[in-house]
Amino acid sequence: MRRISSDMPNMDIQFHLRRQEDAINNVNNQISSGNRLQSLRDDPLAAARAVRYDSYLARLNRFEENTQYAMNHYEQIHIQLQRAVDIMQRIRELSVAGAHGIYSTDDTRLMAIEVNELLKELVDISNSVGPDGMQLFAGDKAFTEPFRIVEGTVEGGGELLVVNVEYRGAGPARQTEISNGSYTQLDIGGGEAFWAERMQIFSNVDATSWRAAENTSFFIDGYEIPVMTGDTLPAVVARINESGAPVRASVDFDTRGLVITGTNPHLIRMEDRQGSSVLEELGIIEFNNDPSAPNWNPGTRVAGGSIFDMVIRLRDAMLRGDQDFIGSQGIQGIDLSLQNMTARQADISSRSERTMMSWLRINQEIPNVSAMLARESGTDMVQAVTDLSMLDFAHRATLQTAARIIPTTLLDFLR
Repeated sequence: MRRISSDMPNMDIQFHLRRQEDAINNVNNQISSGNRLQSLRDDPLAAARAVRYDSYLARLNRFEENTQYAMNHYEQIHIQLQRAVDIMQRIRELSVAGAHGIYSTDDTRLMAIEVNELLKELVDISNSVGPDGMQLFAGDKAFTEPFRIVEGTVEGGGELLVVNVEYRGAGPARQTEISNGSYTQLDIGGGEAFWAERMQIFSNVDATSWRAAENTSFFIDGYEIPVMTGDTLPAVVARINESGAPVRASVDFDTRGLVITGTNPHLIRMEDRQGSSVLEELGIIEFNNDPSAPNWNPGTRVAGGSIFDMVIRLRDAMLRGDQDFIGSQGIQGIDLSLQNMTARQADISSRSERTMMSWLRINQEIPNVSAMLARESGTDMVQAVTDLSMLDFAHRATLQTAARIIPTTLLDFLR
């Protein structure tokens, strides 16, 4: 039972006025923010759904940004690869002309000088930098020039010419997430895009009696190859072939050593796991702190070159006036280079097409999820304005009634 006193009407009126002011303030906040859920207790079930929708919408927005970046990145790569293809087409035209037998040695020497300049332009393309300041063909070494020119003298050249192009890029390609748990590779390494022949690596170490001393592993093109205690060379060969790496392993019947052959033209990257020495023991590499540039064992035979090797070989034949070499191995090397680069262009186009499909799907989902979020947490402006008008009317009426019930004259205070 409430106690009746002279102060009771005043306290009751203040209590109800504060409740009305709180309700008015809440509706004002809903209108200004566009969100009807000012606290969890307003609608717990709707708040739970709204949190999930908002989280999913944030992920969709991130995926949309990732796909947009990937498409722009692929476009930059495609442009540079097309420039390289155009240059290789010009080099092929020169090689076909030089193989006809109607030009003198002095003429082919002039062709060689042009080929040397085109080679430098190819290296410039391979060191292209994207709008974000990152190297396009350096793998995960995004701020390191992937290729470096080595100049020297060549017989018949008469001046400094390019004698070698070293690859310094390394590591796996960067990836970006374009949907939940789905990734696309952003990069194509220079060891893939600018390679011509399938590499072959022959070890001269007889591994007939070799056995793994402990559980360890090594890496080929970023794929980890496990090695168990007691594994023999045939077991290692089987594990390599089952790993998914773009290589095939076998045993050389003459040397009884390990043979690694690429399944497509690319620079094969091989390294031992830290603390392991499997590849060293098998005679493939020597100890090397930089996995980006394998330190091949001196006894290892490595075959398969880059497009720069093909161009250098062709240029040297032009300097010699060796038309037979130009028309056979020279043109063949350029054709292999063009074949690989067009295949890489197709690969980039496929990635770009897949990313475009993801981008379209995401941009269809975003409006749908936004509408679902708005239904759960959005403010119905018509209803909110109506509620505000009713609350304001009730508040004014309460104030007028309170003014009549509780007069505030000086005599009232003196009683």
